[in-house]
Amino acid sequence: MTDLRVGLIGYGVAGAFFHAPLIAATPGLRLSAVVTGNPERAAEVSEKYDARAVGDASDLWDSSDLVVVASPNRTHVPLATAALNAGLPVVVDKPLAATAEEARGLIRLARDRGLMLTVFQNRRWDGDFLTIRRLLSAGELGTVNRLESRFDRWRPTPKGGWREVGGADEIGGLLYDLGSHLVDQALRLLGPATEVYAELDIRRPGVTADDDVFIALTHASGARSHLWAGAVTPRLAPRFRVLGSRAGYVKYGLDVQEERLRAGLGPDSPGFGDEPQDRWGTVGIDDDNHPVPTEPGAYADFYGAVAASLREGTPPPVDPEEVVESLTVLEAARRSATERLIVSL
Repeated sequence: MTDLRVGLIGYGVAGAFFHAPLIAATPGLRLSAVVTGNPERAAEVSEKYDARAVGDASDLWDSSDLVVVASPNRTHVPLATAALNAGLPVVVDKPLAATAEEARGLIRLARDRGLMLTVFQNRRWDGDFLTIRRLLSAGELGTVNRLESRFDRWRPTPKGGWREVGGADEIGGLLYDLGSHLVDQALRLLGPATEVYAELDIRRPGVTADDDVFIALTHASGARSHLWAGAVTPRLAPRFRVLGSRAGYVKYGLDVQEERLRAGLGPDSPGFGDEPQDRWGTVGIDDDNHPVPTEPGAYADFYGAVAASLREGTPPPVDPEEVVESLTVLEAARRSATERLIVSL
């Protein structure tokens, strides 16, 4: 069958390091055009992917079978709306929207048009997250009482740009950036949240968006999640600490796929998602634990599922209704931090 033509809006970090290489490596998809006004980036997409560089998103509507929105956060809703109105299925990078209500509007529009809408929550395909799901499915941890999950970094010097200095209308800051992943993973592992408490701080001079985030969730099951994202963390804690009634799982370090994509390796490279043994996590109790292999990371599965959804009518890889649930939590976290209270959902 003829490959589906993919139009990519945005060729910054998300577009260049994640979406473009993943699309190019997916059978049945072809990166045909990229919206960018940067001449160097335009030359790169032409040379690397044999794709056209175009100046405006509207240039994609008549020449694409799928549109991917990987532009700044404030543009996600208007660009996804325009693509859906043009009759095109859409992938939107996280966060889908600033509010749950905006996200529901996109879902209604996609449903009315009979079009696929999905969200690039790629951290669902991190090897460590897949490992936790495997351990839970096998009953090795017992009943989980507490999840601790972190995306902490040491970046004392700001890079600038809208993520760090944009106002609320830019949807910048770590709450909606890494927090989108942290909350999504917690809800997928432990189910819906009933209470939200959060602390949002700005630690670095010249930064105007939150760069130090803590979120505490109480889940309907009674389990609790403690979630951190920070740019000024000189000593790194475990990426995951999952405490169950039978055993715990502790894992340091980030999934290997992002660093490999940034290094120029394609997702179809041999062993792309495999983690070396010295980075595996451990399972057990303090005086009796053992390393467990990390599941291979599988970012490529996202676009494989997108292609299957468009060709065969299977469900999209990420149900946008689940993203509404996450956005509801993020909105509650913002309110909690602002008003200094626990928000009940």
